[in-house]
Amino acid sequence: MLPAVIPVAFVVIGGVGTTLLQSLGLMPLVGAAELSTAAFDDTDELLTSALLSLSIAVVSTAIAAVVGFFTAVLIISGNVGGRIVGALGAAAVTVPHLVGAATVGLLLSDSGVLARIFGVSPEAWPALVAGPTWFAVIAEYAWKESAFVALIIVGTLATRITSYDETAAVLGAHRSARLRLVLFPLAAPSLLVASAIAFAYTLGSYEVAWMLGQTYPEPLSVMALRLFNSASLTARPEAAAIGVITVALTAAVIAVAMLGLRRMRAWR
Repeated sequence: MLPAVIPVAFVVIGGVGTTLLQSLGLMPLVGAAELSTAAFDDTDELLTSALLSLSIAVVSTAIAAVVGFFTAVLIISGNVGGRIVGALGAAAVTVPHLVGAATVGLLLSDSGVLARIFGVSPEAWPALVAGPTWFAVIAEYAWKESAFVALIIVGTLATRITSYDETAAVLGAHRSARLRLVLFPLAAPSLLVASAIAFAYTLGSYEVAWMLGQTYPEPLSVMALRLFNSASLTARPEAAAIGVITVALTAAVIAVAMLGLRRMRAWR
């Protein structure tokens, strides 16, 4: 395991360290190195983008967790419908987010498939794509990540659930009681881990928000990409600062998830 951990740790620590140094002005592309926090000075803009990114990540992850859990319950039921849903979920995981974003855009835009099916004019169709609610962005993330969450839970429960579920049924537990007292506690650790991974990915991903979201305000990832590709090389520290903020937010969420995981009886 160590031979695999060392290069990964080198890349991650090196990348985060370089980004931190650039954000503090210690690795400038032009000019002399000088310790400075000027890249973090635009607090209003950074706060707006951070709150937007967190809102998108929280809402889409919550939807993905709920849909993914009940999808996993359907899959492990073993009936024909469960097998079909499992196959569709496995196929959805393989679809790149860029392709998924294009598909959602064609489906939900004011001249898209749904608007044509329901016969609604572009003027009367709600602004689901590039609208103020960021509906299309959240929908794409929730769809993709729910399939990921479901498959993670299925992989965990596939070899454990049968004996516990049968025992609970023999003792007289109804379906709802088995779901609440058997299925959910066993699935909770996997659900938490998968949700944390989905949250971290959503927070750092830019393609979907760039394609389906508004031009302003921008999520952190989109703002970082715009500043990084700016013609002005002096904008690089600002892009690096956004990267540092994103890493800090992600690390905080993962730390909270790990603390919650350690408190779960099924994990212990």
